[in-house]
Amino acid sequence: MTGTRLQGLIAATYSPLNHAGEVCLDNVPAMMDRLLEDGVSGVYVCGSTGEGMSLTREERMQITEAWIEAADKRVPVIVQVGHNAIAEAALLAEHAQKSGADIVSATCPSYFKIGDVDTLIECMAPIAAAAPDLPFYYYHIPGLTGNQLVMADFLRNGVDRMPNLAGLKYTDTRLNEFQDCVNLQGARFDVVWGCDEMLLGALATGAEAAIGSTYNIAAPLYRRIISAFQDGSIEEARQLQSFAVRMIRVIYRRPFHSSMKVILREMGIDLGRCRLPQQPLTEVQEQSLLADLTSIGFFQWGR
Repeated sequence: MTGTRLQGLIAATYSPLNHAGEVCLDNVPAMMDRLLEDGVSGVYVCGSTGEGMSLTREERMQITEAWIEAADKRVPVIVQVGHNAIAEAALLAEHAQKSGADIVSATCPSYFKIGDVDTLIECMAPIAAAAPDLPFYYYHIPGLTGNQLVMADFLRNGVDRMPNLAGLKYTDTRLNEFQDCVNLQGARFDVVWGCDEMLLGALATGAEAAIGSTYNIAAPLYRRIISAFQDGSIEEARQLQSFAVRMIRVIYRRPFHSSMKVILREMGIDLGRCRLPQQPLTEVQEQSLLADLTSIGFFQWGR
């Protein structure tokens, strides 16, 4: 499928919950404005970061509508609709198109594992068909789905069944496979990088856009990485990428997404807690997280 490709940093947004874990949409407009101020060029809604798999269909629809309204066509809104029940995913895709989303994306069913590319295509085809007017991006995240199939084969064979197959959200560390997908059929597909701590390597391999969690809190840092790379200032880009790696390493010492919500709250945007099975941080964990981030200078160079 041809069309405008994604560019720059796309924030994988956090779903707005209150501290009881219930959907609370009040702070979506403020978060959207903050992301735009930071230079983010799109939002990815109800993905892994947004806990899509922990939300009901109705909750995902509410959150999708809130982000579409807040974006107000200023940047693309990509809605992740993957579900273990393919019919549910198709309903979410149909809703995303009707609500004004710009792109639909989906993970594969993951409780029962998919063993071959043909089955993966068979699973994704009805989801893509439910939003036929929108580009469809398969969300490849083998660390969570267990699907280690060759993505170039999926793209090559899948386009015959899915005319709106536009590309991938590629969340793995295999730069060689990522490059294969980028170059496939004369760079026909839009392959978007999904591993924040390896952004610089992906840029060197051909990435033009990236979707990630930490772009919610440190998009200015990642924009400087991109600028340094584009200017040929490779040593500067390496140093800036090392800052991002240090930040991510600190966050990963506690439950990652719960830690991210603490950082967002510290920055003035309270999106509540994560939903079970993800536990909130204890008060001691919160204090140590913020102290560790302060000690590495995050609140200076991260912004």
